[in-house]
Amino acid sequence: MEWEAPGIVLDGRPYGEGDLIVAVFTAQQGVHRGLARGGASRNRIALWQVGNLVSLRWVGRLPEQLGSLTGEMIQATAASAMRDAMTLGLMRAACAVAVGALPEREVYPVSFSALLSLLARISAEVATAGDLARFEMSLLADLGYGLDLSSCALTGETMDLSLVSPRTGRAVTEAAAGIWRSRMLPLPAFLREPDQTGDTAQWRDALRLTGHFLERDAFGHHHRPLPEARRHLYQMVEQLAG
Repeated sequence: MEWEAPGIVLDGRPYGEGDLIVAVFTAQQGVHRGLARGGASRNRIALWQVGNLVSLRWVGRLPEQLGSLTGEMIQATAASAMRDAMTLGLMRAACAVAVGALPEREVYPVSFSALLSLLARISAEVATAGDLARFEMSLLADLGYGLDLSSCALTGETMDLSLVSPRTGRAVTEAAAGIWRSRMLPLPAFLREPDQTGDTAQWRDALRLTGHFLERDAFGHHHRPLPEARRHLYQMVEQLAG
């Protein structure tokens, strides 16, 4: 059994002397792990850095086996991200969320395209924490946990939506929230408007929103917390937002 495809490196862990067990994400194979022989060596370690886009080849005797991974660099996203702490944090958080939330060997082409777009913005050094929140919104929807931000859950209004129910994931207007206002999660306007970019405070609120549903649904169903890289990124944005 074997396959070849371009893929994103999501994780790499040492195995034995000089090898790595690498998790990659492709449009055709989903999240897939394999043994990269010599992957921790001086000549190959740069290839298997988290966030890189790599031309992959996986070979195994049986489909269910770990198999072996080899690859050639397409885009060294990791090298671009290392110039800035926030950009590096965005890349690591996105890949950690993807590898932790997506079931292995199941196909999620929408999430793959969304992550690829985010990494392209990271490579171009134009990515923001708002872009990460949008990626997480897309991933939640792809997993079947999508938020409904189209209208107010209580009144049906489509204007002045500023809150989200932490229980249902549906939008609510400020006026309709009433005494439950303090229990709601803020809904930054840029998440509903593709042409808006938001500011640091809105990015913080957006990451708090997506983080709540990722932790409760995507990770909670597997009895795992949000990845440390994602928590660290939120703390960075929260500090910037004051």
